[in-house]
Amino acid sequence: MLYINNREIRAIGMDWQALAEMADSTVHIVDSGDFAQPVKPYLRYNNLKNRIIAMPAYVGGDVNAAGIKWISSFPDNIRIGLPRAHSVIVLNDPDTGRPSAILNSPLPSIVRTASVSGLMIRHFLQARSLERFHLGIIGWGPVGQYHAQMAESLYGDKIERIRVYDIRGVDLSGIASPYRDRITVEKTWEDVYRPSDILITCTVSENRYIDSPPGKGSLLLNVSLRDYKPEALASVKTVIVDDWDEVCRENTDIERLHLERGLARRDVQTLADVVCRDSLAEIADDEPVFFCPMGMSVFDIATAVYYMKLAEERGLGVELD
Repeated sequence: MLYINNREIRAIGMDWQALAEMADSTVHIVDSGDFAQPVKPYLRYNNLKNRIIAMPAYVGGDVNAAGIKWISSFPDNIRIGLPRAHSVIVLNDPDTGRPSAILNSPLPSIVRTASVSGLMIRHFLQARSLERFHLGIIGWGPVGQYHAQMAESLYGDKIERIRVYDIRGVDLSGIASPYRDRITVEKTWEDVYRPSDILITCTVSENRYIDSPPGKGSLLLNVSLRDYKPEALASVKTVIVDDWDEVCRENTDIERLHLERGLARRDVQTLADVVCRDSLAEIADDEPVFFCPMGMSVFDIATAVYYMKLAEERGLGVELD
């Protein structure tokens, strides 16, 4: 099998246009039914705020691979100088089950998440025909920073300003960005939330904190899943999920809306509705859109295959017997 780690992933880099196309293709494969994706289990023990998640899937089409992502999330790791998340993806040949690659790196998981966000932003901008927009990012850890990188790469010519906030502070000194002069570090989350046409939450907050309604016509990318108090979303009619069964659990904002406000499967759209059926075109321009993705393992497998193929082409990684 081929062993790939952080070094190889960084050497290959992030072609965000290609990665967004990969996400788009994966949505179409899923919509065709050529996939298998059991609901992912959460392993918890001792400190129940920690979790390790098993995410198996098979993806057909041009991906044609099975595999599993095994990802841990230990929020207190930052206090001892360790990353919050650690991730390993194992790919299997779909015909024989033979392990074909191991990706020992958190980057494919982060890249997968940002790629799906980039795809959602693409369809939102197409539906709204925005010439320029204000981008907000709450949470400036690795996920927030890679989302900024993705947005700058794909939509930099449309971004008027990028506002960022993190409760732990934001250091931009190491950020190599051609749009550095457009990035503003704000003092509160409200200063990011209010003026943003597109808002991305990438926090590890233990408590919901957003308590006011979103701006008219805004896109809310709820990457971190647990940021909004139900009353903040009371007026939001357009709710989009990647998979209802996955996201309506584990104390997500979708589950809170389900339990407290009666949100049901019939009330939401899916990412496939947006990508394959252009459903956002039917939404009024002044209506906010709330996208809450739990994270689908089909995207992890597709992302891993993307990097495996490039590693093979470039002679990167280590062949293991």
